[in-house]
Amino acid sequence: MGPQGLTGLSAVRLVEGYRGGEFSPVEVTRAALERAERVQPVVNAFVRIDAESALAQARESEGRWRRGEPAGAVDGVPVTVKDILLMRGGPTLKGSRTISVEGSWEEDAPSVARLREQGAVFLGKTTTPEFGWKGVTDSPLSGVTRNPYDLSRTAGGSSGGAAAAVALGAGPLALGTDGGGSVRIPAAFCGVFGLKPTYGRVALYPASAFGTLAHVGPLTRDAADAALMLDVIGGPDARDWSALGPPPGSFVDALSEGVRGLRIAYSASLGGQVAVQPAVAHAVRRAVEALAGLGAYVTEADPDFTDPVEAFHTLWFSGAARVTQRLGPRRLELLDPGLREVREAGAGLSALDYLAAVDVRMDLGRRMGVFHERYDLLVTPTLPVTAFEAGVEVPRGVGYRRWTGWTPFTYPFNLTQQPAASVPVGVDEGGLPVGLQVVGARHRDDLVLRVGHALYEAGVAVPAPAGGAFRV
Repeated sequence: MGPQGLTGLSAVRLVEGYRGGEFSPVEVTRAALERAERVQPVVNAFVRIDAESALAQARESEGRWRRGEPAGAVDGVPVTVKDILLMRGGPTLKGSRTISVEGSWEEDAPSVARLREQGAVFLGKTTTPEFGWKGVTDSPLSGVTRNPYDLSRTAGGSSGGAAAAVALGAGPLALGTDGGGSVRIPAAFCGVFGLKPTYGRVALYPASAFGTLAHVGPLTRDAADAALMLDVIGGPDARDWSALGPPPGSFVDALSEGVRGLRIAYSASLGGQVAVQPAVAHAVRRAVEALAGLGAYVTEADPDFTDPVEAFHTLWFSGAARVTQRLGPRRLELLDPGLREVREAGAGLSALDYLAAVDVRMDLGRRMGVFHERYDLLVTPTLPVTAFEAGVEVPRGVGYRRWTGWTPFTYPFNLTQQPAASVPVGVDEGGLPVGLQVVGARHRDDLVLRVGHALYEAGVAVPAPAGGAFRV
């Protein structure tokens, strides 16, 4: 198998190949690095590619496989890490010119540490908007990240570099973060699978300034790879006081249970609250019909809530004020202008404003808890639109002020801390990917992954071609 073929393989398939001696971690890592270097000038998915370090890790992995002693479930699999998460050996600048590169940088975030313990090969760090503050990926530090299917369009965000890297074959696994849709948005725009696990399932350290809205999750070629990755990263870490205990079982093992008998609520527009592009609505409905054909009990039903955007803004803008709180006037001038606006709004909020937003959040959680007594899962479009012009926060001419205007399906489930995934289920008339969102009750990540896997197994969801829609 040639290098081009290797970059299109899933993590599950790579591990099978290592075990059977079909190819080696060094071959695979070289192919992934070549791919990353080739696409970087046009897509800008990376802030740093660590070729020398990655090849050294791959050689160590190759030795372990030769001895029949792999370190774990992802030994030798190339991984990328969003530049919000610490990864030892290099700076974590979070898309910001306000952070100095000076320092020892010798600590891994918990998710990075778990992957390292099990032999993953780290290709480098991927792009993010400044401090991950918005749903597209551009920053004063690293510029604009572009969509693999149309270079004039955005990859989404804030884990845009991670999603683009997976879509382009620059590693089958990527670590992202999601505070209001930041894994699911770019997954939908780039045609890959993205999972926001239940809050606390993947430990996070240092704690996010955006508090308990922020989740860590995988972006992958398919749902099986996400389950594999979650089995590795989904345990507690002493540094995260809010982390959950060990998972009840293997997420990979749960995939085989399928969707027959699951009670699925399908909400096309959250009760008419959201205007959805026709091509998006068509692709999502087709996928929902496929789930019914696989034996799920599908009912058209809307969750009982109105748009909680004001409460989300209070919490989110407060986080923006907090993450920039210690910056003096000169460094504040270095910030993304949009981030400066929202941090100023957040700085003007009171503790009572914050607690009122928490009240809205708790009520939303109660409503969704009751909803999931009737339905195992909720399915919606991930986004009402497909990818729009790169370099802007909102689509032109639609009247939205902030990125939350075009993400009404994603941020409510950060407020409730539920697991939610985006599954690629088709394309619009211009060939841009469409995502379907699957939302589960808290702690039912297994059900979310089962639905995603069933759609891949049925051929409704298709892994992104490793070259995107263009040849580089």
